[in-house]
Amino acid sequence: MMKYLKCVIALLVILAVVAGVAGCKEGPLERAGKKVDKTVEDIKN
Repeated sequence: MMKYLKCVIALLVILAVVAGVAGCKEGPLERAGKKVDKTVEDIKN
């Protein structure tokens, strides 16, 4: 039981670290969203 709990905790820590690192990077959807925002701002002006 203790070994299983340690594996689950280790997995959760790894997932948290990966999610944190992935959240810091700008992905293609983020870049596309920024382009849309810029286009809308250009159209307004």
